Amino acid sequence: PKTSALAQSRRAAQNIQNRKEMKCSPFISKWRYRAVLFGTVGIFCIMLWRLYDLHIIESKNSKDAVQSQRQIVSPISAKRGNITDARGNILATSRSVIDLGVDPEAIKEKFDRPETQEKLSKMAHILNLPLSEILEKCKSEEIISPSGRIIKRRWKLIAKVEENVYEEISALKIYGITGDRKYVRTYPSEGLAAHVIGFVNKEGVAVDGIEKNADWYLKGQEGWIQSEKDARRRELAHFRTREVPATDGMNIELSIDIIIQEMANRQLQKIVEEFNPENATIIVSDPATGFILALANYPSFDPNNYNKYPVANLKNFALSSQIEPGSTFKIVPISAALNEGLVTQDDTFDCAQPTLTHRGRILKLPPDDHPAGVLSVRQIAEKSSNRGSAQLGAMLGEQKLFEYAKMFGYGSKTNIGLSGEINGVLMNPKNWDGLTITRLPMGHAVAATPLQIHCSMATLANQGVYMRPQLIKRIFSEKTGKEIVFAPKRLRQVVSPKTASIMCDILTDVTEKGTGKNALVSGFKVAGKTGTAQKIINGKYSKKQHVGSFSGFFPSDRPRLVITVIVDDAKRQNGRPAYGSVVAAPAFANIAKEAASYLGIQTDEEFENIIALKDWE
Repeated sequence: PKTSALAQSRRAAQNIQNRKEMKCSPFISKWRYRAVLFGTVGIFCIMLWRLYDLHIIESKNSKDAVQSQRQIVSPISAKRGNITDARGNILATSRSVIDLGVDPEAIKEKFDRPETQEKLSKMAHILNLPLSEILEKCKSEEIISPSGRIIKRRWKLIAKVEENVYEEISALKIYGITGDRKYVRTYPSEGLAAHVIGFVNKEGVAVDGIEKNADWYLKGQEGWIQSEKDARRRELAHFRTREVPATDGMNIELSIDIIIQEMANRQLQKIVEEFNPENATIIVSDPATGFILALANYPSFDPNNYNKYPVANLKNFALSSQIEPGSTFKIVPISAALNEGLVTQDDTFDCAQPTLTHRGRILKLPPDDHPAGVLSVRQIAEKSSNRGSAQLGAMLGEQKLFEYAKMFGYGSKTNIGLSGEINGVLMNPKNWDGLTITRLPMGHAVAATPLQIHCSMATLANQGVYMRPQLIKRIFSEKTGKEIVFAPKRLRQVVSPKTASIMCDILTDVTEKGTGKNALVSGFKVAGKTGTAQKIINGKYSKKQHVGSFSGFFPSDRPRLVITVIVDDAKRQNGRPAYGSVVAAPAFANIAKEAASYLGIQTDEEFENIIALKDWE
């Protein structure tokens, strides 16, 4: 009983305590209500602020983000224009190639279906590939994105195929198999005129030659398709908003004649086989227009496989290397002295004397290979006399000699339109030393590119008019009919037509009586000049290494072609110097003979008969 009374007493006390706590519960309930209320309102405020931020403040960025996730911009490749020779033969073209690939995430939806497996088997047969290889390509694969995220790979290359093969595969309608059209640059003529044409590298970048310098016209303008995609990244064609077609590049017609280019290449190969030179070049042009018909270099390369050749082979020796022109430069002082009226072609000079007095100084004259006595101006050219040329240069004086050399094209680029061309070296008279006035007239103390030497000779063949050398005849589009024609560009009158005519006659004697006999062509009068220059090795003129050259034109009284042959460091079996008359002149004669037949150039006798017939009528 006592224990029961005690328990009752405790329960009563607990009830009293509970009633006291219940009196406080309205306060606790009110606090909790307010906390929940303020929390809920706060959450709604944050949500409203975020909505305001997304739809008002960041509206543009939000739209752009959504648009970028839904939008597809697919480029459409433009076809690069063709490069042709003067007769329409294709030298460079682009063929269509399809990168055939698979989207593993798209094809897996229908991968296990029998019809899909059958189509994949047919595709393997068309491609001549093992079915297992194609099935392996169709498997899902995870890759790490540039941002570091792990993502599913959405495209794998299966093979590169031609258009007709892609059409067969497209007809199978395999879900997830797609093609990306690209154009591959090819050069049907391989190494023919490689340094003129240049090439496009594997990344599609034009690197050299006409490909680079006319890239703006050739490359065209890429197009694009702008559309939307669904959650599975499939195009929704009915939401296509814009389609801009690609504009193919324009075609370029060169002045190069592939037949004459082949003639030059064959002669170059003969020179290489016989003399094993370090470098060699042959240039052929029309003197009346300045258009280049052939430009061949050794060493060369195949633009289709440019990466398999040494870098040195890519260098265009005709305009990126400089040599001392040697005796081919002698046409400058001889023409200048005649043009200034200082001498006539019959005036004589004592070429046996070892010195001359110039401006109160006694200057030592350069030696001649074959000592001579008194020579006329005509004979100085015919025998290629160093001492005779030096005396003519001294008569002209430093400034006049320099000015005529500049007008003949020495010391400045020809601006032919190819990258890599250099100026050469022609120092201003104020920088000459005491011997330059006697050394420059014989082609020393000056450095020129083979193209500059060629243009100098072409000036005399064109009645003393210097024409700008050109390679592009026209730029045209067969689709639009648009056309840009390049006309011959006359730059300056260097010497009078009378002086040029006298020089043609003098240079004809060089081939008939003098050092250029190996350049003669049956049925034609040939005008030209040989050159043999010692190479500078370690700052000194070498007695073993030479540059042999011949530059001339034919028929000499009605020039149709100018041909320059330059051979750097030829090796003769007998060990004698590589004279231009031996290593270069024969190639001139061979090209001239073949070109005359190909172009239908009348022999001198045929031409005279036609003139006589017209006079009789």
